[in-house]
Amino acid sequence: MNQFSSSTPPSVSILTAKDFLTPATAIALQNLSFSYPDNPHILVDISLSIREGERVGLIGHNGCGKTTLFRLVCGLLPPQAGTIQLFDQPVQPNQFRSEIGFLFQDPEDQLFSPSVRDDIAFGPQNLGLTEAEITARVEAALELTGIKALEERPPHHLSGGEKQMVAIAGLIAMCPRVLLYDEPTASLDLRTRRRLIRFLQRSDETLLLASHDLEFLLEVCDRVVLIDEGRIIADGDPVAVMGDQTLMEAHGLEKPHSLIPHVEPHHVQRDRLAQLPLEG
Repeated sequence: MNQFSSSTPPSVSILTAKDFLTPATAIALQNLSFSYPDNPHILVDISLSIREGERVGLIGHNGCGKTTLFRLVCGLLPPQAGTIQLFDQPVQPNQFRSEIGFLFQDPEDQLFSPSVRDDIAFGPQNLGLTEAEITARVEAALELTGIKALEERPPHHLSGGEKQMVAIAGLIAMCPRVLLYDEPTASLDLRTRRRLIRFLQRSDETLLLASHDLEFLLEVCDRVVLIDEGRIIADGDPVAVMGDQTLMEAHGLEKPHSLIPHVEPHHVQRDRLAQLPLEG
């Protein structure tokens, strides 16, 4: 007797050649080192490979070199040793590469046009696109980031979180294959932060995100890299790395709250505290 009914045909999964292909290497750093005059050895012999489509979080205390690493990958700083490749092509200092976009910590550094729409259109306009293509990209970026209502507003009149989303929309409109986000949730309220998380979870681009918001990285990233004293200390699964309390505390970080087991619900603990007698 046939075990499948005629109304529910069996689901057959057929593997294709695509299923066996290894994703291309998006970013390859080999023995990368960099120093500032007043801060030597900010990065020391960094080797890191990131596959296309990966979402990688960079974690580490302030001053550990995360932002410097981003600036090197974008070509804004020249490495003092080692090599940087973007899709198998060497990154040259001060050479524009449309495949990569960089969100600065302070959105004020990226916003300068008289309106939000103009700011988002600036990048596509400099790619030599047609007016129809520019309009389509701007509309898509406004919709994806949820800021359509702000399109005619001057960017400098917006809140910090709104400015952040406008800066992100400007990057999205460029359609880069790699996006570097430096502290993207720093000025966002809870609703906007949740919108960003959902957007990044659906994103097809290769993502490299530096953040102190470890809960955010847990939701978005499939890999994290811990940096301290200019070196890679750990590289792996976000829960395994950030859930290692000894490792995190040894390098100036805390284990994310969601990874700490709680014996009692928080409201029970608060109720018991409320019942304690007052001193004096």
